[in-house]
Amino acid sequence: MLKVVSNTTPIISLLKLNRLDLLRQLYTQIFIPAAVYTEVEAGKEKGFYKDLSKIDWIKIVEIQNKQAIKYFLDLDSGEAEAIVLATELSADLILIDEKLGRFHAKHADLKVTGTVGILLKAKTEGLIENLKPMLNELTEKDVWITEKLKKEILEKAGEN
Repeated sequence: MLKVVSNTTPIISLLKLNRLDLLRQLYTQIFIPAAVYTEVEAGKEKGFYKDLSKIDWIKIVEIQNKQAIKYFLDLDSGEAEAIVLATELSADLILIDEKLGRFHAKHADLKVTGTVGILLKAKTEGLIENLKPMLNELTEKDVWITEKLKKEILEKAGEN
């Protein structure tokens, strides 16, 4: 089983689509640091909110090396802890969307994908039929995806 760590944004994006189940179907189990759990909890009043602590395939883990966070001053606490946790667990993959977070994760020798990559993998594996409506729904729900990226992904998915 792959060890997969997630930052906040991919989880919130999939919650907005009501498709958090894709993470379980693709990866069986997801690890999140406490800071990511706290960031999701901050949105309790949102219509898409779910208490991640009640989902048995999501494991909330305290990072061991709290000092390591100080090396990521330009990241929010969820991103910083996700990178540290992924390193501590020797994760196979980290789910992170933000450009700066992805930069740091790659420099920590972590394999990176994000929300769009998760959706593309789900389409490739036959878990979703069409990618375009999901990408459009994300943009309608304030998830920022450039038109260029949308076009590239839809071409890869054979939906151009």
